[in-house]
Amino acid sequence: MAATLAGCQFLPTNEPEDPAKDKPAALVGGTTAASGIDWGDDVGEWANDGECDDKRFSGDGMTSTPLLDEDIGHDATDCRTAYEAGKLTYSISTGDKSQAAATRPQSASGGIDWGDDRGDWANDGECDDSRFTGAGMTSTPLLDEDIRHDATDCREQFERGRLQLK
Repeated sequence: MAATLAGCQFLPTNEPEDPAKDKPAALVGGTTAASGIDWGDDVGEWANDGECDDKRFSGDGMTSTPLLDEDIGHDATDCRTAYEAGKLTYSISTGDKSQAAATRPQSASGGIDWGDDRGDWANDGECDDSRFTGAGMTSTPLLDEDIRHDATDCREQFERGRLQLK
């Protein structure tokens, strides 16, 4: 059966509609191979508001409101969009920290061995690695045991121009 509209003719096709077509991969498959991140879904109260509300992430793409456990994995589109724009890093502060280094995006600050986020003071917003200096450093005494164990904080501060290597 053909339908017409203002002199145009539309013919039906026998091809089934693809429900995943034109949807973000975060909603279709959950995990993207390139990042290894399980983005989750968009069922959180604050999903699709242009700010990432998932506390596994950190950076300029985050909401400024308090982060809640119930939003973990439930703001996929906002978090993926900000991550892919380079505004977030995946820091896994709520799970296995050993996975963080493998899921962090590549940076324009290549050549620096950032290490991992296994230090006691990782993911607190301040760099605790004594190889660096600058305004992005912690004000507490630096410990040798924190060298290469505060990767996310140090990388973020470095990329914001608040750190440099000594």
